[in-house]
Amino acid sequence: MCLMTLKRAVILVALFSAFCQPFTATLLPPQFLDCVVALGRHEVNPVTKQVVFIPEASGFFYGLFISKHDEQNNNYQLFLVTNRHVVEEHTRHSALPLAVKVNLKTTGAAREYDIDVTPPKPNWYFHPNPAIDIAVLSTSGSDLEAQGVKFEYFRSENDVLERKRAAEVGLSEGDGAFVLGFPMGIVGEHQDYAIARQASIARIRDFLDSPTVNTFLIDSFVFPGNSGGPVVLRPEIVAIAGKTAIHQAYLIGVVKDYLAYQDIAISQQTNRPRVIFEENSGLSSVVPIEYVRETIEAFLKTNPPK
Repeated sequence: MCLMTLKRAVILVALFSAFCQPFTATLLPPQFLDCVVALGRHEVNPVTKQVVFIPEASGFFYGLFISKHDEQNNNYQLFLVTNRHVVEEHTRHSALPLAVKVNLKTTGAAREYDIDVTPPKPNWYFHPNPAIDIAVLSTSGSDLEAQGVKFEYFRSENDVLERKRAAEVGLSEGDGAFVLGFPMGIVGEHQDYAIARQASIARIRDFLDSPTVNTFLIDSFVFPGNSGGPVVLRPEIVAIAGKTAIHQAYLIGVVKDYLAYQDIAISQQTNRPRVIFEENSGLSSVVPIEYVRETIEAFLKTNPPK
Protein backbone atom coordinates (compact mmCIF):
# COMPACT_ATOMS: atom_id res chain seq x y z
CA MET A 1 0.00 0.00 0.00
CA CYS A 2 1.47 3.36 -1.00
CA LEU A 3 2.03 6.08 1.60
CA MET A 4 -0.72 8.36 0.24
CA THR A 5 -3.28 5.54 0.32
CA LEU A 6 -2.24 4.65 3.86
CA LYS A 7 -2.71 8.26 4.99
CA ARG A 8 -6.18 8.38 3.45
CA ALA A 9 -7.12 5.15 5.17
CA VAL A 10 -6.00 6.49 8.54
CA ILE A 11 -8.02 9.69 8.01
CA LEU A 12 -11.14 7.73 7.04
CA VAL A 13 -10.84 5.51 10.12
CA ALA A 14 -10.40 8.56 12.34
CA LEU A 15 -13.45 10.28 10.86
CA PHE A 16 -15.54 7.12 11.13
CA SER A 17 -14.54 6.69 14.77
CA ALA A 18 -15.29 10.34 15.57
CA PHE A 19 -18.75 10.38 14.04
CA CYS A 20 -19.80 6.90 15.17
CA GLN A 21 -18.99 7.37 18.84
CA PRO A 22 -22.07 7.88 21.05
CA PHE A 23 -22.44 11.53 22.06
CA THR A 24 -23.80 12.52 25.45
CA ALA A 25 -23.37 16.26 24.96
CA THR A 26 -25.96 18.43 23.21
CA LEU A 27 -25.49 21.56 21.12
CA LEU A 28 -27.68 23.46 23.58
CA PRO A 29 -26.64 22.90 27.22
CA PRO A 30 -29.77 21.79 29.13
CA GLN A 31 -28.96 24.14 32.04
CA PHE A 32 -29.34 27.10 29.68
CA LEU A 33 -33.05 26.29 29.41
CA ASP A 34 -33.35 26.58 33.20
CA CYS A 35 -32.01 30.15 32.96
CA VAL A 36 -35.13 31.27 31.06
CA VAL A 37 -38.34 32.44 32.74
CA ALA A 38 -41.73 33.67 31.57
CA LEU A 39 -42.79 37.21 32.44
CA GLY A 40 -46.34 38.48 32.53
CA ARG A 41 -49.13 39.94 34.58
CA HIS A 42 -52.00 38.72 36.74
CA GLU A 43 -55.60 39.32 35.75
CA VAL A 44 -58.93 38.16 37.14
CA ASN A 45 -60.76 35.82 34.81
CA PRO A 46 -64.23 37.40 34.36
CA VAL A 47 -65.89 33.96 34.19
CA THR A 48 -64.15 31.95 36.91
CA LYS A 49 -63.17 34.99 39.02
CA GLN A 50 -59.79 33.35 39.50
CA VAL A 51 -56.51 35.19 39.14
CA VAL A 52 -54.68 33.96 36.04
CA PHE A 53 -51.20 34.53 34.66
CA ILE A 54 -51.10 36.35 31.32
CA PRO A 55 -47.74 35.77 29.56
CA GLU A 56 -46.15 38.87 28.07
CA ALA A 57 -42.48 38.25 27.44
CA SER A 58 -39.35 36.30 28.30
CA GLY A 59 -36.44 36.92 30.62
CA PHE A 60 -33.42 35.09 32.00
CA PHE A 61 -31.11 34.95 34.99
CA TYR A 62 -27.59 36.37 34.63
CA GLY A 63 -24.86 35.99 37.22
CA LEU A 64 -22.23 38.73 37.38
CA PHE A 65 -18.93 37.32 38.61
CA ILE A 66 -17.93 39.02 41.86
CA SER A 67 -15.08 36.98 43.33
CA LYS A 68 -13.64 33.51 43.64
CA HIS A 69 -15.11 31.64 46.60
CA ASP A 70 -12.93 28.53 46.57
CA GLU A 71 -11.36 26.13 44.08
CA GLN A 72 -14.72 24.94 42.77
CA ASN A 73 -17.13 27.82 43.37
CA ASN A 74 -17.36 31.51 42.57
CA ASN A 75 -19.47 34.31 44.02
CA TYR A 76 -22.04 35.93 41.75
CA GLN A 77 -24.59 38.70 41.98
CA LEU A 78 -27.81 37.53 40.37
CA PHE A 79 -29.97 39.60 38.02
CA LEU A 80 -33.16 39.05 36.07
CA VAL A 81 -32.76 40.41 32.53
CA THR A 82 -35.31 41.43 29.93
CA ASN A 83 -35.98 44.31 27.52
CA ARG A 84 -36.66 47.85 28.61
CA HIS A 85 -39.70 47.94 26.34
CA VAL A 86 -41.10 44.85 28.11
CA VAL A 87 -41.12 46.67 31.46
CA GLU A 88 -42.48 49.89 29.96
CA GLU A 89 -45.27 48.14 28.06
CA HIS A 90 -46.17 46.14 31.16
CA THR A 91 -46.70 49.30 33.21
CA ARG A 92 -49.29 50.40 30.69
CA HIS A 93 -51.37 47.33 31.59
CA SER A 94 -50.76 47.00 35.31
CA ALA A 95 -49.54 49.00 38.28
CA LEU A 96 -48.09 45.82 39.80
CA PRO A 97 -44.55 44.52 39.19
CA LEU A 98 -43.96 42.02 36.45
CA ALA A 99 -45.01 38.56 37.54
CA VAL A 100 -42.35 35.89 37.07
CA LYS A 101 -43.28 32.28 36.45
CA VAL A 102 -40.68 29.78 37.63
CA ASN A 103 -40.44 26.03 38.04
CA LEU A 104 -39.94 24.39 41.42
CA LYS A 105 -37.47 21.65 42.28
CA THR A 106 -40.34 19.47 43.46
CA THR A 107 -42.96 18.08 41.11
CA GLY A 108 -46.06 20.13 40.57
CA ALA A 109 -47.18 23.35 38.98
CA ALA A 110 -44.87 26.28 38.40
CA ARG A 111 -45.14 29.21 40.78
CA GLU A 112 -45.81 32.82 39.87
CA TYR A 113 -44.56 35.60 42.09
CA ASP A 114 -42.62 38.82 42.14
CA ILE A 115 -38.91 38.41 42.63
CA ASP A 116 -37.07 40.52 45.20
CA VAL A 117 -39.92 42.95 45.80
CA THR A 118 -38.86 46.07 47.68
CA PRO A 119 -41.89 48.23 48.54
CA PRO A 120 -43.54 49.71 46.70
CA LYS A 121 -41.99 48.25 43.54
CA PRO A 122 -38.97 46.24 42.39
CA ASN A 123 -36.09 48.42 41.31
CA TRP A 124 -35.96 47.76 37.58
CA TYR A 125 -32.92 49.50 36.18
CA PHE A 126 -32.53 50.49 32.52
CA HIS A 127 -29.36 50.92 30.48
CA PRO A 128 -28.27 54.60 30.73
CA ASN A 129 -28.60 54.92 26.95
CA PRO A 130 -32.34 54.91 26.13
CA ALA A 131 -31.50 53.37 22.74
CA ILE A 132 -30.21 50.22 24.46
CA ASP A 133 -33.24 48.02 25.09
CA ILE A 134 -32.11 46.35 28.33
CA ALA A 135 -33.62 46.22 31.84
CA VAL A 136 -32.21 44.38 34.86
CA LEU A 137 -33.57 43.55 38.28
CA SER A 138 -31.26 42.61 41.14
CA THR A 139 -32.44 39.48 42.92
CA SER A 140 -31.22 36.95 45.46
CA GLY A 141 -30.11 33.47 44.54
CA SER A 142 -30.28 32.37 48.16
CA ASP A 143 -33.92 33.49 48.36
CA LEU A 144 -34.74 31.49 45.23
CA GLU A 145 -33.00 28.47 46.73
CA ALA A 146 -34.92 28.88 49.99
CA GLN A 147 -38.21 28.93 48.09
CA GLY A 148 -37.36 25.74 46.24
CA VAL A 149 -37.07 27.37 42.81
CA LYS A 150 -35.38 25.37 40.06
CA PHE A 151 -33.18 27.83 38.24
CA GLU A 152 -29.85 28.34 36.58
CA TYR A 153 -28.04 31.46 35.40
CA PHE A 154 -25.59 32.46 32.70
CA ARG A 155 -22.19 33.09 34.28
CA SER A 156 -20.55 36.28 33.08
CA GLU A 157 -16.98 34.97 33.07
CA ASN A 158 -17.68 31.65 31.35
CA ASP A 159 -20.98 31.52 29.41
CA VAL A 160 -20.90 34.93 27.70
CA LEU A 161 -19.33 36.05 24.40
CA GLU A 162 -18.92 39.83 24.18
CA ARG A 163 -17.76 41.96 21.24
CA LYS A 164 -13.97 41.80 21.66
CA ARG A 165 -13.85 38.06 22.22
CA ALA A 166 -16.43 37.45 19.47
CA ALA A 167 -14.18 39.24 16.98
CA GLU A 168 -11.17 37.24 18.18
CA VAL A 169 -12.85 33.85 17.66
CA GLY A 170 -14.22 34.89 14.27
CA LEU A 171 -17.96 35.13 14.95
CA SER A 172 -19.54 35.80 11.57
CA GLU A 173 -22.59 35.71 9.38
CA GLY A 174 -23.95 32.20 8.88
CA ASP A 175 -22.96 30.96 12.34
CA GLY A 176 -25.76 29.06 14.03
CA ALA A 177 -27.67 30.12 17.12
CA PHE A 178 -30.68 29.28 19.28
CA VAL A 179 -33.45 31.64 20.34
CA LEU A 180 -34.89 30.72 23.75
CA GLY A 181 -38.16 32.00 25.16
CA PHE A 182 -41.94 31.86 25.11
CA PRO A 183 -43.29 33.06 21.75
CA MET A 184 -47.02 33.80 21.51
CA GLY A 185 -47.48 33.05 25.21
CA ILE A 186 -46.70 29.35 24.80
CA VAL A 187 -45.47 28.79 28.34
CA GLY A 188 -46.82 25.38 29.37
CA GLU A 189 -49.91 24.51 31.33
CA HIS A 190 -48.19 23.42 34.54
CA GLN A 191 -44.47 24.11 34.06
CA ASP A 192 -42.26 26.63 32.32
CA TYR A 193 -41.01 24.94 29.16
CA ALA A 194 -38.88 27.32 27.15
CA ILE A 195 -39.03 26.94 23.38
CA ALA A 196 -35.73 26.73 21.48
CA ARG A 197 -35.77 27.82 17.84
CA GLN A 198 -33.00 27.54 15.29
CA ALA A 199 -31.39 30.73 14.05
CA SER A 200 -28.36 31.92 12.17
CA ILE A 201 -26.47 35.18 12.39
CA ALA A 202 -27.62 37.33 9.49
CA ARG A 203 -25.49 40.46 10.01
CA ILE A 204 -22.96 41.13 12.73
CA ARG A 205 -19.84 42.60 11.11
CA ASP A 206 -21.11 46.15 11.50
CA PHE A 207 -21.47 45.57 15.25
CA LEU A 208 -18.03 43.93 15.53
CA ASP A 209 -16.40 46.77 13.57
CA SER A 210 -18.15 49.76 15.12
CA PRO A 211 -18.74 50.62 18.81
CA THR A 212 -21.67 52.84 17.79
CA VAL A 213 -23.74 49.91 16.45
CA ASN A 214 -25.86 48.53 19.29
CA THR A 215 -27.75 45.63 17.67
CA PHE A 216 -27.12 42.77 15.27
CA LEU A 217 -29.46 40.70 13.13
CA ILE A 218 -30.36 37.02 13.18
CA ASP A 219 -32.33 35.00 10.66
CA SER A 220 -35.11 33.56 12.81
CA PHE A 221 -38.84 34.05 13.24
CA VAL A 222 -39.57 35.60 16.62
CA PHE A 223 -42.99 36.64 17.84
CA PRO A 224 -44.59 38.57 20.71
CA GLY A 225 -43.45 36.78 23.84
CA ASN A 226 -39.88 36.26 22.61
CA SER A 227 -38.83 39.75 23.69
CA GLY A 228 -36.22 39.63 26.45
CA GLY A 229 -35.22 36.03 25.78
CA PRO A 230 -31.59 34.95 25.34
CA VAL A 231 -29.85 34.21 22.05
CA VAL A 232 -27.25 31.45 22.38
CA LEU A 233 -24.47 30.73 19.90
CA ARG A 234 -24.60 27.17 18.62
CA PRO A 235 -21.23 25.39 18.95
CA GLU A 236 -19.58 24.02 15.82
CA ILE A 237 -18.32 20.48 15.35
CA VAL A 238 -16.10 21.33 12.38
CA ALA A 239 -15.04 24.58 10.73
CA ILE A 240 -14.29 25.61 7.18
CA ALA A 241 -10.75 26.43 6.15
CA GLY A 242 -9.48 29.69 7.62
CA LYS A 243 -11.92 29.69 10.54
CA THR A 244 -11.57 28.24 14.02
CA ALA A 245 -14.47 26.12 15.23
CA ILE A 246 -16.25 27.49 18.33
CA HIS A 247 -16.84 24.39 20.45
CA GLN A 248 -18.78 26.03 23.30
CA ALA A 249 -22.31 27.43 23.44
CA TYR A 250 -22.24 31.09 24.46
CA LEU A 251 -24.85 33.67 25.41
CA ILE A 252 -24.46 36.37 22.75
CA GLY A 253 -27.53 38.59 23.02
CA VAL A 254 -31.10 39.43 24.00
CA VAL A 255 -34.05 39.29 21.60
CA LYS A 256 -35.40 42.78 20.92
CA ASP A 257 -38.00 42.48 18.14
CA TYR A 258 -38.57 41.34 14.59
CA LEU A 259 -38.13 43.44 11.48
CA ALA A 260 -41.47 43.99 9.78
CA TYR A 261 -42.05 43.87 6.04
CA GLN A 262 -44.75 46.26 4.83
CA ASP A 263 -46.78 45.70 1.70
CA ILE A 264 -48.75 48.83 0.76
CA ALA A 265 -51.99 48.59 -1.22
CA ILE A 266 -52.40 51.60 -3.53
CA SER A 267 -55.85 52.87 -4.45
CA GLN A 268 -56.42 52.74 -8.21
CA GLN A 269 -58.75 55.73 -7.96
CA THR A 270 -56.62 58.11 -5.89
CA ASN A 271 -53.19 56.53 -6.41
CA ARG A 272 -52.63 56.96 -2.68
CA PRO A 273 -51.81 54.32 -0.05
CA ARG A 274 -55.03 52.73 1.20
CA VAL A 275 -54.06 49.70 3.31
CA ILE A 276 -50.73 48.66 4.80
CA PHE A 277 -50.15 44.95 5.36
CA GLU A 278 -47.38 44.17 7.83
CA GLU A 279 -45.63 40.80 7.91
CA ASN A 280 -42.86 39.22 9.94
CA SER A 281 -39.77 39.32 7.69
CA GLY A 282 -37.98 36.50 9.53
CA LEU A 283 -35.16 38.86 10.46
CA SER A 284 -34.88 39.76 14.13
CA SER A 285 -32.98 42.42 16.04
CA VAL A 286 -30.77 41.34 18.95
CA VAL A 287 -29.18 43.46 21.68
CA PRO A 288 -25.56 42.27 22.18
CA ILE A 289 -24.93 40.73 25.57
CA GLU A 290 -22.23 43.20 26.62
CA TYR A 291 -24.97 45.78 27.20
CA VAL A 292 -26.36 43.62 29.99
CA ARG A 293 -23.03 43.91 31.80
CA GLU A 294 -22.96 47.67 31.16
CA THR A 295 -26.46 48.04 32.60
CA ILE A 296 -25.52 46.07 35.71
CA GLU A 297 -22.31 48.04 36.21
CA ALA A 298 -24.23 51.31 35.96
CA PHE A 299 -26.74 49.98 38.49
CA LEU A 300 -23.99 48.91 40.90
CA LYS A 301 -22.41 52.39 40.86
CA THR A 302 -25.49 53.76 42.57
CA ASN A 303 -26.45 50.54 44.38
CA PRO A 304 -23.20 48.91 45.55
CA PRO A 305 -23.44 45.37 46.95
CA LYS A 306 -23.76 45.24 50.75
